Amino acid sequence: MTLPDAVTKDAQLLWEYQLMGHSPRPCSVAIGLGSHDLGVADVTAEMYRQGMAPLIVFTGATSRTTRERMPRGEAEHYRMRAIELGVPSDAILVEPQARNTGENIRFSRALLEEQGVPVSSVLLVSKPYEERRAYATARKLWPDVEFVSASAPMTLADYVDSIGDAHLVVDMLVGALQRLLIYPAQGFMISQQVPQDVLDAYERLCAQGFTSRLMPDAAQAE
Repeated sequence: MTLPDAVTKDAQLLWEYQLMGHSPRPCSVAIGLGSHDLGVADVTAEMYRQGMAPLIVFTGATSRTTRERMPRGEAEHYRMRAIELGVPSDAILVEPQARNTGENIRFSRALLEEQGVPVSSVLLVSKPYEERRAYATARKLWPDVEFVSASAPMTLADYVDSIGDAHLVVDMLVGALQRLLIYPAQGFMISQQVPQDVLDAYERLCAQGFTSRLMPDAAQAE
């Protein structure tokens, strides 16, 4: 499916805003956030191989989109993938219970504390379009730690090709931005400034029906 040029332009604005633009640097630990995307495990493993973290935490249970593909749980499948890529098993901790981004952070923090691992900085690995959401959530729930965001170095077109559904990708971008707008007031993440051109693009995409990933009580653009 090919999207109209105007939709692609608006989606590109949302995509670029979600990327934090951080440069990877050595951190106390790398945390790979579970999802349907094994690419997160690939990036986390590569960060380990580059010496960016001496320890990895993979976090995630299952969701309706991963239950069949990852029956052992997202974190466990990530662990298996990282071991395939050469990461030693004793360099990986698994947190198998988290079902949302907030739980990813809280449960990973608790696991590291239980293991006696001192943490001053975290390399936070996510899907590209969820970098900012993950960062904002982590800053809210673990404010005394420095977070460095990382994801697969992909363009929007590359990501659409990897998913195989352009409409779904735009839906996900719209949903991710909506959460950045409404979650701070609910105490789930820190507030971040959203540029006006990004807000305008978001509203246009909502008006054109890219709404399947919006929260139900805010399905209409204001």
